[in-house]
Amino acid sequence: MRDVTRLFEGYRKFHAETFQPQREIFETLARHGQRPRTMVIGCCDSRVDPTAVFNAGPGELFVLRNVANLVPPHEPHGDFHGTSAAIDFAVTDLGVTDIVVLGHAGCGGIKAYLDGMYEPDRDGGVFIQKWMSLLKAARGTVIANNPGQSSDVLQRELEQAGVVSSLGNLMSFAFVADRVAAGSLAVHGAYFDIASGDLQAYDRHARRFESLAVG
Repeated sequence: MRDVTRLFEGYRKFHAETFQPQREIFETLARHGQRPRTMVIGCCDSRVDPTAVFNAGPGELFVLRNVANLVPPHEPHGDFHGTSAAIDFAVTDLGVTDIVVLGHAGCGGIKAYLDGMYEPDRDGGVFIQKWMSLLKAARGTVIANNPGQSSDVLQRELEQAGVVSSLGNLMSFAFVADRVAAGSLAVHGAYFDIASGDLQAYDRHARRFESLAVG
């Protein structure tokens, strides 16, 4: 109950310090609907809030958060596809012009998967096991390419490889690939270091993440 009370107190502060000064913006959004130009696919991790990282205001970002900020490949079968549905809605209904896959340092899901916590023969966690298996190929490549490296190095490599893998999977959706080819949509990768506050952007030509440090 203490946590809920804290949330209610936070709401009152939000209403006084954020909502009231920007009331016209919220009223316009309510009246005319949302028109975000950018979709951000981020992690559920409580420490990495895309709106905070990008200093975005109300209605600026269409945010999807899931475990380890992963994008699955296009699989048009009859199961439920929350992430794919959100991408579909953002691109075909909202008409976003940019999609950013935002990875981050210290991802608990990726660390657990790297440590073998989500192997098929383990008890429980059937949903997270299936989800993290999206990184099976990337995990194998990272381990093979970094012999003798510490677990911290392997985790960082896999966190960034996950972003790159998700960018590739985005292009398996025809409605994404067609718009990218036409120049009406662009996809981007980014990586946030929680401790330092450093944000890195993925350079697809150089195939590496480069810091956007402001000094």
